[in-house]
Amino acid sequence: MPGRSYYIETYGCSLAEFDSCVMESALERAGFRRASSIDEADFIIVNTCAVRLDTEQRIVERLVELRSRYPGRGLVVAGCLAKARPGLISRITPGASMLSPQNVQRVVEAVEALERGSRLVALDGVRDTSWIPLKPDGVTATIMIQEGCLGDCSFCITKIARRQVKSYPPRLIVEAVGKLVSMGVVEVRLTGLDTAVYGVDLPGKPSLADLVNAILDKVEGDYMLRIGMMTPEQAMEIVDELLEAYRDRRVYKYFHIPVQSGDDRVLKTMNRRYTVEDYRRLHSKIKTWYPEAMIATDIIVGHPGEDEEAFENTVRLVRELRFEKIHIAQYTIRPHTRAAAMPQVADWIKKIRSSRLARIAEEIGYEIMAGYKGKIVEAIVTEEGFREGSLVGRLNNYIPVIIPREGGLLGSKVKVRIKDNTFFDLRGEILGVVKQLEMPRRLERRDVF
Repeated sequence: MPGRSYYIETYGCSLAEFDSCVMESALERAGFRRASSIDEADFIIVNTCAVRLDTEQRIVERLVELRSRYPGRGLVVAGCLAKARPGLISRITPGASMLSPQNVQRVVEAVEALERGSRLVALDGVRDTSWIPLKPDGVTATIMIQEGCLGDCSFCITKIARRQVKSYPPRLIVEAVGKLVSMGVVEVRLTGLDTAVYGVDLPGKPSLADLVNAILDKVEGDYMLRIGMMTPEQAMEIVDELLEAYRDRRVYKYFHIPVQSGDDRVLKTMNRRYTVEDYRRLHSKIKTWYPEAMIATDIIVGHPGEDEEAFENTVRLVRELRFEKIHIAQYTIRPHTRAAAMPQVADWIKKIRSSRLARIAEEIGYEIMAGYKGKIVEAIVTEEGFREGSLVGRLNNYIPVIIPREGGLLGSKVKVRIKDNTFFDLRGEILGVVKQLEMPRRLERRDVF
């Protein structure tokens, strides 16, 4: 349909990806079509991220480029940066519609305002949790189960963009998972800003474990649930019942729990509400129940207040707990945060520390992955690999294994012999198919449930 095509660019985390699916669904229901390229689009939507300075700079450069290269196109700037730094977005894209994460469902209004020569700026309000878009990505799909957190970390700008805790009703999530599984999805990712606080705002306060159990009880089939990020202090509140729920074979033994620092003084400066010893106990409990579990963590290097002693404490904790996966980020100043006003660690020090910690993390990761060499494992094939001619499978703890591409294997469970490894994945050969995906290869893409 002439004049009614759109193109979306998404920056940031799985929450942003979900919000882009919300916008896609809303636009398609209103008769818009997704353009195959940005050059063919009548409207350009940029779904932004605010978590780091380098990401913000990249988005700003992209917005300036879009204004220059496509001066006649309607532009919608959505997401965290629009909410957290509206003045910045207004200065560089003065004619653009702007949507906070809580208003992405209003994207049709935003585009139609541009058609009239006006714009929509919607930055207040709360998230509409009455519907969930069903947009599988191959044989995987992401569902946001909640937004917001109960913390107040000194470094975090995301709390400005996604402050209020708002959970989707359990019934709606269960029904959406059931529909996705019926469409051929084999991996459902339950995401949130802090999944451990799921349900605190709902009647009866159903917990994350209650939600997981409801899905497992009511949705039959060979699928896997991957639970998203949890803050340590909130995870500690629900860990016992959650570990029980993880007994089901359909839950990946995967835990994303950011520690951020291995030093109590720095954690206090960050306004993190746990101690290093609290984290140790949580880690130990998970590993006692599931020794093979992957525990992924995040660490900020060079946060204000981190001296050499504090950094060495972080190094010691990493060596002690031997995380299967670590995301290391150098601290960057974010506006409107308390940490921005604190004395800063020099950039060159942050670079040295992050490089050293990355080398240690790679050494540990390589040793852990090398322990799989020669073993025969089962993996669910979830996606195309970045390397030409490869597929990615996932073990029951979510560790990725790269295998040769063979036709018709997406969504299937295969038996694999591990032949090699890097510090972040395994490399294997397929020995046979344990269970073939029974759904058609071409999945439906319904709008919402």
